[in-house]
Amino acid sequence: MSPAPDQYLSGRQPKAVQSALQVLEEVARRGAGVTAKEVARASGIPPATTYRLLNILVAEGYLVRMPDLHGFALGQKVGGLVGGAAAPPTVCHAARMTLHDLRSTIRFGVHLVLYGATSIRVADGDPDHPFTSAPLITRYLHASAIGRLHLGDQHDWRSVWPEARLRAATDLTTTAPAAIDALLRDVRARGHATQRGELRLDAACLAVPVRSHTGALVAAVALSAPVARADALEPLVDQVRACAELLGPLVS
Repeated sequence: MSPAPDQYLSGRQPKAVQSALQVLEEVARRGAGVTAKEVARASGIPPATTYRLLNILVAEGYLVRMPDLHGFALGQKVGGLVGGAAAPPTVCHAARMTLHDLRSTIRFGVHLVLYGATSIRVADGDPDHPFTSAPLITRYLHASAIGRLHLGDQHDWRSVWPEARLRAATDLTTTAPAAIDALLRDVRARGHATQRGELRLDAACLAVPVRSHTGALVAAVALSAPVARADALEPLVDQVRACAELLGPLVS
C-alpha cells in the first residue's frame, strides 16, 4: 500500500520553502539594511519572487523592515528559534577588568564589540556612556570606525559590502567608492579607524582592532565621544592599543 500524499507539502511547495530559507539566510549573512535587490542578486532568486518572500517573512515576524523602509533585518522570531544562542555575548572576568582599567583612565566611552560576517555585537558597553545602537552601525558599516576596521581587513571590501550599500547616515557620511578606498587604505596604514559626525552628527569614534593569536580580527575596542571632543581621541590610541593586545587572547 503506497503512502498517502502529504496534504500539506506537495507540488512546488518544497522549492518555495527552500527559497524562503535561502532569503532568510541572505538577510542574516548580509546584516540589517540589506535590500530586496541585494538578496535577489546574491540568492539567484528572481526579484519579484524575492520581494514576495520577503513580505511573507515580514508578515510572519521572521524579518522586519528598517525604520525608514529601506531594507530588511532579522525579526524577533529568529531569536526565538535559536534560543540561548541568541543571548547577548559575554566576556570573561579578566576581559572585563582589562576594560575597567582603561575606563578608569579615560573620560570617554570605552566599548568592546565582537564581529560577525557583516554585523557587530556589543560584548561590553560602557555603563556610563551609552553605546550607539549596534543595528545602526551594522546598517552603515562604512560610516562607523568599527565598521571601517572590518571593511579594511577584507581582501575586497566590496565582496561583503556592495557599493549599493554606501548610503548616507548623515550629511557628512562618506559614500563615494573611491573615497572609501582611500579611507580604508588609511585604516590599514594607521592600524586604527576614526569617524566624526558620519554615523550621528553629534558623535565621534575611534576603534582599535583586537586580534587572535593568528592575526584574525575578532573584536574592537572603541572610544566614543561628543563630536566637539573628537580631536581628543587620537592621542589615546596607544592606550587603547595596549588594552586591545591584552584582550586578544581573552576574547578569541
